[in-house]
Amino acid sequence: MPAATAAVATEAAVATERWDGLLLGATLATLDAETGYGLVEDGALGWRDGMLAYVGPRDGLPGEIDALADEVIEADGLVTPGLVDCHTHAVFAGDRAAEFELRLQGASYEQIARAGGGILSTVGAVRAASEAELLRQSEPRVLALLRDGVTTLEIKSGYGLDFDNERKMLRVARALGERYRIDVRTTYLAAHALPPEYKDDADGYIDAAIGWLPQLQAEGLVDAVDAFCEGIGFSPAQTRRMFEAARALGLPVKLHADQLSDLGGAALAAHFDGLSADHIEYTSDAGVRAMAEHGTVAVLLPGAFHVLRETRLPPIERLRAQRVPMAVATDCNPGTAPLLSLRQAMQLACTHFRLTPEEALRGATQHAAKALGLADRGVLRTGMRADFVHWRIRHPAELCYWLGGDLAHGSFAGGRRLT
Repeated sequence: MPAATAAVATEAAVATERWDGLLLGATLATLDAETGYGLVEDGALGWRDGMLAYVGPRDGLPGEIDALADEVIEADGLVTPGLVDCHTHAVFAGDRAAEFELRLQGASYEQIARAGGGILSTVGAVRAASEAELLRQSEPRVLALLRDGVTTLEIKSGYGLDFDNERKMLRVARALGERYRIDVRTTYLAAHALPPEYKDDADGYIDAAIGWLPQLQAEGLVDAVDAFCEGIGFSPAQTRRMFEAARALGLPVKLHADQLSDLGGAALAAHFDGLSADHIEYTSDAGVRAMAEHGTVAVLLPGAFHVLRETRLPPIERLRAQRVPMAVATDCNPGTAPLLSLRQAMQLACTHFRLTPEEALRGATQHAAKALGLADRGVLRTGMRADFVHWRIRHPAELCYWLGGDLAHGSFAGGRRLT
């Protein structure tokens, strides 16, 4: 067995019961090492009760194939961990295609927002939609992400901006997870924009949004708390108040940080032991150091960078130097990232931010899972969740090489086939 294969092959668990499934023949990209893809040629992947029971070469299996598993899948191509989209706004109503045209005519994101467009136009559409209608409109976006390899998904609120509509968005996110049998992590983002009812009273609105949080948590609708800390969003002081309320309830935080300017958002998130700081185009050296010290993941969102035609790059080299994990996500939203493929986000991260294909794949699996506080997925290793994707390609770099196309042959979450 080649040395690289031996290093990543995992010993089989002692099989006291038959496995639920066994996939044979594909190359495994386990990512189960600090560097490299962890490739296993002619691999075998076995799972039982939603967990991986064997990851390694076919010739290392602990018995006869027919005696090991109830279902045996002969495969070629490539298998990777399931993709994790750790930053989306996939639940919304309507669209903002007209803003796309305005930006091409020279209007800035800030100008559109200050003129009453942007987030507030989506707020109006969400408020007007029933819960059933919001689910109907959001479902195709989630399906598109799943069909391109996503097996875990984060969805934020933030287009309701009052109690009933924030609750409606979070309920729809939970319903999508139940309908498609995937883990949907919900994030409370009431501090996304200032609603019309609180015009010129941002502090009053933060008071209200903090007041809604305990009930939403009690209903099981909130996994984390986020905010938009920016000149056209909320100040660091207002963000801090929201984070203190989250901490009092035992909820982890994350932050839209330093996208348009450096308000110290990444450092603020880190000081609250935040799961992630997202966007971070303007994050300073001090912010990067704080993220490194507190284990906060940098979530790169190249889709928004691309659509907004930004030129200020995130501090990639400083993140590498400080060994800050870099995740990649779609930021799927109606205004600045109408992106329905995490694999396309990986390609954009390579093209715009100069990530390597390996960094992009880790960013959409292992590091994205960390950005959601999930330690049981993101690599192929015995004892981890059986979340994986079988691809119609031969090498992991192809995931970032091909622009579009139907590359996912089948996806599994917790050992259950999704697509």
